[in-house]
Amino acid sequence: MIESLLKENDHLQKASARFQAELVTASDYILQLEEKCHNANLNSLEILKKLRDAELENAQMRQYIVDLKTRVAIYIPVRNDPIDHQLAEYINNFPDRNRLKIMFMRESEGVYEFGTRRVAVRVDNDKINVRVGGGYLSIDEFLDQYTPLEIERIGRRDPLRRFQEKVAIQKTLVGREKNESSPVRN
Repeated sequence: MIESLLKENDHLQKASARFQAELVTASDYILQLEEKCHNANLNSLEILKKLRDAELENAQMRQYIVDLKTRVAIYIPVRNDPIDHQLAEYINNFPDRNRLKIMFMRESEGVYEFGTRRVAVRVDNDKINVRVGGGYLSIDEFLDQYTPLEIERIGRRDPLRRFQEKVAIQKTLVGREKNESSPVRN
């Protein structure tokens, strides 16, 4: 009986050693899986951070596109012309671009066409001044005074507008021709 118990004990010790070896192998495998899972989580967090940054950049770009669409035009200055660069900076950063209905067209250094008007522009102490008559106005005062006048002048010269007004007048007179009589000169 002792012999059989010793055999059984030996058998159990061998089984216990196998189970311990399998337990160590399984523990190593679990540790490797946990490390892979940890690395995968770190990668996921990094990807999520990049995605969040990309979404913020995307939102900023969308806002930038919306801002660009609200701008009417961009003035590109002539190289090596400080007056033109100052004017371009003023026009491109003007807060209410819809008020800039008439653009400045450069003819030569300091000389611009503004609608139907030729004006001289100079820069004094980073302030843009426009020659009007015998003196100078700041560009803000000039735009406030002369933009409405130039819009009206251009409107009067517009052939399509003149045609539309003529057609409108003719349409209103069509029904009245029979009732009206004009004096005949002899």
